Amino acid sequence: MANRRASITDLAKALNLSASTISRALSDHADVSEATKQRVRQLAEELHYQPNQLAAALRRGRSNTLGVLVPHITGHFFPEVVNGIAVEASKAGYNVMIFQSNEDVQQEKKNLELLMNAQVEGILVSLANTTQDFAHFDAVRGQGVPLVFFDRVVEGFDGPNVGTVVLDDYQGAYQVVSHLIEQGCSRIAHFTGPLHLNIHRNRHQGYLDALTAHGMPIEQELIAFCEMNLKGGKQAMRSLLKLPAGQRPDAVFSSNDLAAVGAMQVAKERRLRVPDDVAIVGFSNEVFTSLTEPMLSSVDQRCERMGKTAVQLLQGLLDTRKLRGSRQIMLKPELLVRESSLRRPEPTKPRKKR
Repeated sequence: MANRRASITDLAKALNLSASTISRALSDHADVSEATKQRVRQLAEELHYQPNQLAAALRRGRSNTLGVLVPHITGHFFPEVVNGIAVEASKAGYNVMIFQSNEDVQQEKKNLELLMNAQVEGILVSLANTTQDFAHFDAVRGQGVPLVFFDRVVEGFDGPNVGTVVLDDYQGAYQVVSHLIEQGCSRIAHFTGPLHLNIHRNRHQGYLDALTAHGMPIEQELIAFCEMNLKGGKQAMRSLLKLPAGQRPDAVFSSNDLAAVGAMQVAKERRLRVPDDVAIVGFSNEVFTSLTEPMLSSVDQRCERMGKTAVQLLQGLLDTRKLRGSRQIMLKPELLVRESSLRRPEPTKPRKKR
């Protein structure tokens, strides 16, 4: 018994009592004598018995647990979102079970099944980048389990128990490109991931529309589909710098910060000045963006706010009396302009006359 957790059955066998009597004694039930309660409590303490709270909750008809499924828990974004989820869930009296898909749709399916088997009261999901078939979420929707997608979502996957929380990725990208144009950049490259993911598709569209709105051409040779990591950013930047001198980019907008740092490292290898020769902006506002040299401009994704909002929305799906507003929530991005893209000094505001 020393190698495993003591159970009610163990207590019952040791005291020659029924498991139901043990359970009632531990619950301080009135129909169990004080002497028996004392014997049960003493043995429970000796064996370091701890009640199975999940099993007890399920017997009451609820688990008090929310499931969270994310692509990974590395970097800054997802850990911060999960922290927001955990804080808000705790305030509402929920425990949290966290699984990561490691960007693998098969693992995502297995984890989703585990969460359903654990009878969680609701599920919060950000999709793996390999997920293109969403049939495995049909069972969740069909059983009426509240399901909130955040950041990477299934667009058009509707239902009374389904909601989404996203950042306005389109507007964030549009702001980045407009900022680079204001800094005098005329050949703005774009690093993007797979366009079946809403985040990359919307950021890509924001890039295209901002160029068009400012009367600038869309040049396909400046658009790089790459892995959204350091290696992918380096490879994409090296390819762009192989273009003839007059066709090389004078700015890079990357759909995430890691690839942007990869571009910055290659620029330094080639003795290009950032931002004078090539301005660079990322997306996500990872912690390291303020540690690079120069500091990297980026778009803040409101990650902790996203986590808290996702839990609040899920509570509304659990109890429609708490549902305020839409089941589709969009948070506003914030462009953080730092040294990597700031070529011209910010205009000074005129002083107010006293």
